[in-house]
Amino acid sequence: MILIVGATGVLGHEAVRQLLERGHAVRAMARTPEKAAALKAQGAEVVQGDLIDPDSLANACRGADAVLAAAHSLMGTGQYASAAVDDAGHGALMDAASAAGVKRFVYTSARGASPGHPVDFFRTKAHLEAHLATTGMSYTILRPSAFMEWHVHNLLGRSILESGRTVIFGSGNNPTNFVAARDVARFAVIALTDPKLEGKTLDIGGPDNVTKRQVADMYATFSGREARVRHVPTRVMQVMSPLLHPFAPVLSRLMAMSVWGDTTDQTFDAHALLAEHPVPLTRIEDFIRERVADAAAERANAARP
Repeated sequence: MILIVGATGVLGHEAVRQLLERGHAVRAMARTPEKAAALKAQGAEVVQGDLIDPDSLANACRGADAVLAAAHSLMGTGQYASAAVDDAGHGALMDAASAAGVKRFVYTSARGASPGHPVDFFRTKAHLEAHLATTGMSYTILRPSAFMEWHVHNLLGRSILESGRTVIFGSGNNPTNFVAARDVARFAVIALTDPKLEGKTLDIGGPDNVTKRQVADMYATFSGREARVRHVPTRVMQVMSPLLHPFAPVLSRLMAMSVWGDTTDQTFDAHALLAEHPVPLTRIEDFIRERVADAAAERANAARP
């Protein structure tokens, strides 16, 4: 039995689907089981679980052979703030898995995670990587670059398709690597089912390095819409991020991430990764064309009487 934590998220959902296609028994943990109805229909066992509820984690891990941690709360607030979910919650999950006799644990970290990172989210990831190594379980750490679903579509391209406008935090001219969740899920499946990745930390990225400005241009070109782009200057974010932290920690974190993303090398060379693991990777152009086609299909359906 393979437990997927964060089963309704972009990575978790895709990992469940791929594992089921390969004939594996899958348990999908979700805070709200009703949201996992589609996964249940595909054959997954659905269990209620919450990373801020240790008892639910013990129940979810019971009888599992392997666990994929694919949840995060980067933009969470209140009781689901990042410190509660990404730090304490994932630590509790690792401990619960170890206590339940789980043999293999796959943790989704992030490229660039380190104890001295300028963004707290990446420091938390590094802390959890270190904690996982103390649990006694066999483990693999996945370090993907920025997910296309979030950083290309939800935070940039979607608004172009909906309104013809978008906001780029920073100059938008720094080449950046993005990766599709379905591609990361392929590596997660390997890590969960094949011992060759045991004890390894794997950096994962897509085949292209493009700027956010280029992303906006592709959405405009493929959709036939003009994209009006507004920028939030990097210098403004450098000043505002620490000032906002006590009052708006999520916005402060996003600004800090944007500053880091706009002022450091965000590229990735996938050749070494593909030489060792020949997994098909999604090109950014193909991903954007898919999102444009999906939006067109939604508009067509909405227009039908």
